[in-house]
Amino acid sequence: MASVQTGLSRKLLTRVLSVYFFLTFIVTIGQIFTEYLSTKSHIESELQTLKNTFSTSLTRAIWEVNLPQAQSIAEGLMELPIVTGVQIRDENGDYIADLGVTIAQIRAPITSGELEDHDGGLFSYSFPLVFEFSNRASTVGDVTLYSNFDIIFGRIEVGIFFLVGNAIVKTAFLVFLFMTAFRRMLSDPLMEVTQKMSAFNPDNPEKSKIYLHLEEENELRLLQYSYNQVIDDLIVSQQQLRNTQSELQRVNKKLDDQNLLLEQEVAKKTASLSQIMLDLERQKDELIANQRELRQENENRQYIENVLREKNSELAQSMENLKLAQDQLLESERMASLGGLVAGIAHDVNTPLGVGVTAASFLNERLVEIRKDYDNKSLTNNTMASFLDEAEQTTSLLLTNLHRASDLITSFKQVAVDQTSEAERVFNLNNYLREILQSLGPTFKHTKHEVSISCPEDLFICSAPGIIAQIITNMIMNSIIHGFENKSDGHIVIEVKRDKEDVLLNYQDDGAGMTADQLSQLFDAFFTTKRGEGGSGLGTHIMYNLVTQALDGNIEAFSEPGKGLRYEIRFPART
Repeated sequence: MASVQTGLSRKLLTRVLSVYFFLTFIVTIGQIFTEYLSTKSHIESELQTLKNTFSTSLTRAIWEVNLPQAQSIAEGLMELPIVTGVQIRDENGDYIADLGVTIAQIRAPITSGELEDHDGGLFSYSFPLVFEFSNRASTVGDVTLYSNFDIIFGRIEVGIFFLVGNAIVKTAFLVFLFMTAFRRMLSDPLMEVTQKMSAFNPDNPEKSKIYLHLEEENELRLLQYSYNQVIDDLIVSQQQLRNTQSELQRVNKKLDDQNLLLEQEVAKKTASLSQIMLDLERQKDELIANQRELRQENENRQYIENVLREKNSELAQSMENLKLAQDQLLESERMASLGGLVAGIAHDVNTPLGVGVTAASFLNERLVEIRKDYDNKSLTNNTMASFLDEAEQTTSLLLTNLHRASDLITSFKQVAVDQTSEAERVFNLNNYLREILQSLGPTFKHTKHEVSISCPEDLFICSAPGIIAQIITNMIMNSIIHGFENKSDGHIVIEVKRDKEDVLLNYQDDGAGMTADQLSQLFDAFFTTKRGEGGSGLGTHIMYNLVTQALDGNIEAFSEPGKGLRYEIRFPART
C-alpha cells in the first residue's frame, strides 16, 4: 500500500492553525492601531491644554515686543516630553522662534485652533495669540506645537510588547493543544484503521476487524462499525459462495445426464428433419416460379407508372398554363377598370379645359382691343372699367375650371397609381375613399345614383391603397351594372368604423338583390349573371382574393331578391 505524503490530520491542523494565525494577526494589528490612535488623540489633547498654560504669557510678551521672553517660553515648551518642535510668529507671519523639528509655513496667519498631520509621522496643533485691551481683541501672532510618531510609540511601546507577547503565548498554547487533540482523536485512530486495512486477509476476514479505543461516539466509531459490518457481510457471502459451488456441481452432474438424453432425441429429430428438407426443396422450386411471375408483374406495373408520370407532367403543365391565363384575366380586369376611369376622367377633364380655353381666348381678344385703344389714345375710363370687370369674371371662370380639372387629375392620378401598385403606406382612409368616389364621378354623371360615405376623419391605416381602390371600384361598378340595371335612382352607403385592432367596412346598396343560389356562387371564379353580355365573372372573385390574401381579412355577402346586396369586410388596420 502506497504511503501518504501528508496526513489528513496534518492538513486539517495546518488549515485550522493558518486561519487562527491570520485572525490573531489581524486582531493584534487592530489593537495596536487602536492604541496608536488613542495615544495620538491624548497627545493632541495635551497640546491643546498647553495653549491654556502658555498663551497668556506668550501673548503679553509679543504685545510688549519682549522677544527674548517669547524665545524663552519657546525653549521652555521644547523641554516638554510631548513637544518636538515650536514655531512662534508675529501678526505679520514673521518667525519669532522656530525650534526643534518643524516645517515651513506658507499659509496666512492662523485665526483659530486646528490640528494637522504632516509627512514622516509629524503632526501639529496651531492656535492664534489674541490680546484683549479695553474690550478690544487683537491678534498679535500664532503658535504651532509639533509632536511625532516617536512620542506616541514611546508611550505605547510596553503595551505593544505585551500584546505581541500575549498573542505568541496564546498561539503556542493552542498549537500544542490542537496537536495533542488531533493526534489522540484523529491521527492515531486513522493510523490504526490504515494498518488493519493494509493487513486484510481474505482467507480469514474475522481477524481483520477493527476495534478502536475511543472515549466517545464519533465518525471514526461509525467507520469502525461500517467496516466490521462489511467484514461480516463478506463472511456470509463466502459461505453462500461455497454453498452455491456445491449446488453448481450437483446441477452440472444432472446436466450431463440431460445432455445424453438430448443427443438421443437429436438423432431422432435429424431423421425427421431430412424429410422436412426434401419438402422445403420442393417448396423452393414453387417459390422460384412465383418470383418469375411477380417480376413480370412488376415490369408491367413500372410501365404503367411511367405512363402515369408522363400524364402527370402534362397535367402540371396544363395547370401552370391555366394559372397564367387566370393571372392574365385578373390583370385584364384591373386594366379594364382603370381604362373605364381613364375614359370618364378624360371626358370630365375636357369640359373645364374647354371652358378655360374659351375664357382665355375671350380675354386675349379683349386685351388686343384695349391695346389698340391705348395705342390710338382713345382708351376711356368706361372702356377700361368694363374691361376690368370682364377680365375679373373671365379669370375667375378660368381659375375655377382649371382647379376643377386639377382636382380631377390629382384624384385620378392617386387612384390610378395605387391601382397599378401594391406598395403599402400609411394613409387616411376617409380621404382616400372620397378620392376614389371623385375618380368614379363620371360614372354617376348621367344617373341619379347617390353614394354616401361614413368614415371617421382621423382613421389612418397601413395597407396597399390600390387594393382598397380596386375593392371599392368593383363593388360600386357591380352595383351600377347589376344591382341598378333597371333603376335610375340607386343608393349606396359605405360605412367604415374601427373595431379594436380591425377595420370594419359595411357596403350596402338598394339594388335588385340576389337569390340564395346566386349568393352561394357570388365569389366563385367566372360566375356572372351577364354571361352573354360581356361579363367576365372575375370581379367578386378578385375582391375575395384581395380581401382574404392581400389584406389578410375576410368578406361576407348578404342579399335577398329585391332587398339589395350588403358586403361586410373586416381586415387589420396595422397602424
